Amino acid sequence: MTAVDVRLDHLAIAARYAAAPEQWPVAPRYNPVDRWYHRLAVADDHEVWLLTWLPGQGTDLHDHGGSTGAFLVFGGTLTEETVTTEEGATPGGPARVTARELGEGAGRRFGPHHIHRVTNRSARPAASIHVYGPALTTMTRYRLTAAGLEVRTVEAVGVQW
Repeated sequence: MTAVDVRLDHLAIAARYAAAPEQWPVAPRYNPVDRWYHRLAVADDHEVWLLTWLPGQGTDLHDHGGSTGAFLVFGGTLTEETVTTEEGATPGGPARVTARELGEGAGRRFGPHHIHRVTNRSARPAASIHVYGPALTTMTRYRLTAAGLEVRTVEAVGVQW
């Protein structure tokens, strides 16, 4: 088995942050209108975000602008829906949505072409730690139509979020 360089393992970085919440620069907050998020750290090769989710809150379908990453559920339960098409996770063609529930302590890594949405479908608040490398510069938001996956918007960091 090959050893993983934890400096570059985004899920390992998320786990380190989850293990030391007393070192976070902010405490988690919950916003009744929309999910709350705060960047915990930024380095040359990655950034770390803390997100909170009240029941029913979630994202729309999106990618991470070519960044790879991981997220770890710090508390509660989140549902991730991933989208794939016959050509891979790209617009056009019939799309397939696969849901997976992630409870406290569960996480997942993803590559640069990952398209998903994350939702708190439970009755309890949830919190998660997200790591992206390199740091996010854009996000593409999508919608599912009868024809397949369609680009809705491309958003730039510092402008739309």
